[in-house]
Amino acid sequence: MTAPRPPLARPVPHTLHLHGDTRIDPYYWLRDDSRQDPAVLAHLQAENAYTEAMLQPTAALQQQLYEEMVARQPPEESQLPYCLKGYWYRSRFETGDEYPRYERWPQGQEPEAGSVQLLLDANQRAGGHAFYAVESLEVSPDQRWLACAEDWEGRRQYRLALRSLESGDWQEERIDNTSGELVWSADSQAFFYVRLDPQTLLPCEVWRHRLGTEPGADTLVYREADDRYYVSLYQTRSEAYVAIHLQSTLSSEVRLIPAARPQSVPQVLLPRQPEHEYELEHFEGHFYLRSNREGRNFGLYRCPEGQTAQWQTLLAPREDVLLQEVELFRHGLLVEERSQGQTLLRQLDGEGRELRRLQFEEAAYVTWLGFNPDPEARECRYGYSSLTHPASIWALDLVSGAQRRLRQQPVLGDFAPEHYHSERCWISAADGVAIPVSLVYRRELFRAGGNPLLIYGYGAYGLSEEPAFDRSRLSLLDRGFVFAIAHVRGGEELGRSWYEQGRGEHKQNSFSDFIAVTRGLVARGYGAAERVFAQGGSAGGLLMAAVINQAPELYRGVVAGVPFVDVLTSMLDESIPLTTGEYDEWGDPAQPLDYYRIKAYSPYDQVRPQAYPHLLVMSGLHDSQVQYWEPAKWVAKLRATKTDHNLLLLSMDLEAGHGGKSGRFHYYRDLAREYAFLLWLAAIDG
Repeated sequence: MTAPRPPLARPVPHTLHLHGDTRIDPYYWLRDDSRQDPAVLAHLQAENAYTEAMLQPTAALQQQLYEEMVARQPPEESQLPYCLKGYWYRSRFETGDEYPRYERWPQGQEPEAGSVQLLLDANQRAGGHAFYAVESLEVSPDQRWLACAEDWEGRRQYRLALRSLESGDWQEERIDNTSGELVWSADSQAFFYVRLDPQTLLPCEVWRHRLGTEPGADTLVYREADDRYYVSLYQTRSEAYVAIHLQSTLSSEVRLIPAARPQSVPQVLLPRQPEHEYELEHFEGHFYLRSNREGRNFGLYRCPEGQTAQWQTLLAPREDVLLQEVELFRHGLLVEERSQGQTLLRQLDGEGRELRRLQFEEAAYVTWLGFNPDPEARECRYGYSSLTHPASIWALDLVSGAQRRLRQQPVLGDFAPEHYHSERCWISAADGVAIPVSLVYRRELFRAGGNPLLIYGYGAYGLSEEPAFDRSRLSLLDRGFVFAIAHVRGGEELGRSWYEQGRGEHKQNSFSDFIAVTRGLVARGYGAAERVFAQGGSAGGLLMAAVINQAPELYRGVVAGVPFVDVLTSMLDESIPLTTGEYDEWGDPAQPLDYYRIKAYSPYDQVRPQAYPHLLVMSGLHDSQVQYWEPAKWVAKLRATKTDHNLLLLSMDLEAGHGGKSGRFHYYRDLAREYAFLLWLAAIDG
């Protein structure tokens, strides 16, 4: 039988010239902002058909993997309920549900007593659409209204809708093209929301909507003129203020509106300054500030309301500990910190003195502050997970220090944590810096130097990759895979400096770190040299693409999800999302020095005639974060340039965006495809 022929995109030279440099882009024509061009859609459909044909030998394995992943989940599953203002809230899945049902019932009653009120049935709201997502659900202070933000396309352009909790009726008021964030005024007669720029989709305007009025009559409250800043909203811990948070990569500012006076002009407490990032809270008559003004790893400060020149240091910045998050309670402060790549939780008193420190014994784990909406609560919820232990939610008594486990993520089947082994190791990068690596594998299947090895990485935006449990990953571990997370520079695992060493002019460190980790893991026997695989998505997809340009011989196969691969061209285009706000992350190629730095690693520009590993590229037509044409162009250029006969597959979801498929189980279809691709290449067929 003749093998299917891969689709070859026709080259149409397009000249790009800047700073004395000329680039010829033969696949620029694949960009279609309308996503309706017949020629473009035909090419993407041909890519999908080719991928389906080439992966046909894995069809049975894909179905087997999908059924395994689904079978590990209970048919019915619910979120741990939380109590707020006289009601218990939860979301839950009934058997066969793709989406949750959001419910509440009065405090002091049992849900089985027939007192449960259905706030929103996401299955019903999805309405047969291929994609559906709820970004936020906010009940008004008077408990009479529900405001929600929904997306039916995957581009993160949310529609706001209102429902009466007394009659159950949905109102005629609809507000489109929002970020999904909203905050109610104290009188429940209005709410604030953020509108997106219709072209760039940047969140840039705060509006106020009054109930019962047409959205066209809404009031513009604030517009951010500097398109390097993203606009977001939150309610302070005291509920006294609506906070407008303005954030760029290296600077921030907060403007406050009294919730009881929603028509007030937003007031700045601390004006923005270059390289000053801060987060502001208000509680019990004081403002609290998490700030890097005295140290890059952030400190915690407090001042009485009305006396903002009198900041008291509660927790000074430390060179070896990153202050990640602060939660305010009447019974004390909870801080989430990070040291040597590990997350830590401590309780402090009102003056910043340590009351207790939570202890964890595993080598590779993650802990985090949970959802604690009530600052008056005596208990604080926190989470814990590791590569071998499913996520669990715990309660810490803030007075006695007693701890109790409230719930652990269920894993159906014969799963037992003791069957798996996790560890943390350190591998030297090219410049001698030690890179932390988290590993997990099934004990009885490990053979030094003989296992297939999958290495995952991200390394951007200061986002730390956590060594957390994943039920679906068992399908690889139980077939002999070793799974590793390379905590490369560009994340924040080792503090703010770790991020600084992997962005802008230092971006190459992220790529060389990943390559060094790959070589180091093989040298230590964690994987067979001929069975090494890599995986990453979004900025992690950039990582994958750059790595296989620079060291393709190290990998048998790579999965790149929604990969940011046309970095130079995208960062020169201010009309698309995530450009102007990210000059501090990647550089501004309008400047010659940044232009050539980016070009030196931009994967699309650096495709060259050489052998590449087997490659599966996953993307979505409606992606607003990484435009679909980036992976489409990259695959086309690779296919025309590479010298090998390895698989090069593009799977373009024509009905989804950056996060892929929506729904509780639909997501596993894509994951089953990725895993089947890896297992097939590793010569594991069942």
